[in-house]
Amino acid sequence: MKYLLTVNGNERWAAGLPPEPEEMERMGTFVDEISKSGALLFTGGLSPKETVITSSNGKIVFTDGPFTEAKEMLGGFAIVEVDSHEEAVELSKRFFAIHGDGKGTMREVFG
Repeated sequence: MKYLLTVNGNERWAAGLPPEPEEMERMGTFVDEISKSGALLFTGGLSPKETVITSSNGKIVFTDGPFTEAKEMLGGFAIVEVDSHEEAVELSKRFFAIHGDGKGTMREVFG
């Protein structure tokens, strides 16, 4: 089973500031561990700049952003492959604990 774990940005991230060194160290250790276990397929951070694509009646419009508050922006993600929903929950707990306060999502990836 594959899961997409997302974490919303924060004010620091939206301002273009790098994560605190302690956060980078904790994330690096976590990424190394789950990479070696084979659970991590891909991970990355996302720019606060975004382009919204709208399609209506065959017309496609591109609008540059950002548009949302920093706490609502998608800041980073990981795609993991695990044997169960419960295992994904456990990895998510660790993933989100590194990022501190905030919110994100965990969604199964089909296909």
